Amino acid sequence: MIPHLEEAAERGQWKVVNQASMGRDFFNQNKQMQIKIFTIPILGSEQMLEEMNVFLRSKKVLQTEQSLVNTPQGAYWSFCVRYLEDTPSYTQNRKKPKIDYKFVLDEASFSRFSKMREIRRQLSKEEAIPAYAIFTDAELAELAKMETLSLGSIKKVKGIGEKKVAKYGHHFVSQSTDKDETGKLFD
Repeated sequence: MIPHLEEAAERGQWKVVNQASMGRDFFNQNKQMQIKIFTIPILGSEQMLEEMNVFLRSKKVLQTEQSLVNTPQGAYWSFCVRYLEDTPSYTQNRKKPKIDYKFVLDEASFSRFSKMREIRRQLSKEEAIPAYAIFTDAELAELAKMETLSLGSIKKVKGIGEKKVAKYGHHFVSQSTDKDETGKLFD
């Protein structure tokens, strides 16, 4: 054990848990569990704090314990972090592969999809909100697959509720009945 942690444990400032007291079965079932100890001085520790915060954001943290240790050399915080190794972080789990709708949709549907994306872009610019807050690409793709678009049919798409239909639906329905530059009805 690290000397300053032994001293803190003797004074009752730090709870010491070793592998033997937890039992072998606990550690065999959780082979990925790791322990990391951070020692951060009270003064001038901004860089060390940032390093610890980066570490904490990148791991699945199970438990943290902290203790203020006061020695003749100075005072510092000691953090014991129990975490899982090789577990994707929250932000890594959220990343999904990009879908190229040009290959997923047929030509006519992709043409409708492109026009709908332009409408969505204009609306998002006017309202100063992200485009995906209006309709996601997946929702637009489902709308583009429909040959006739109405407020009722928009409601049937998974993820689109009453409020979105009421607020944005008419922009997309009116677009589906407009004529394009050649004079043909939008299909």
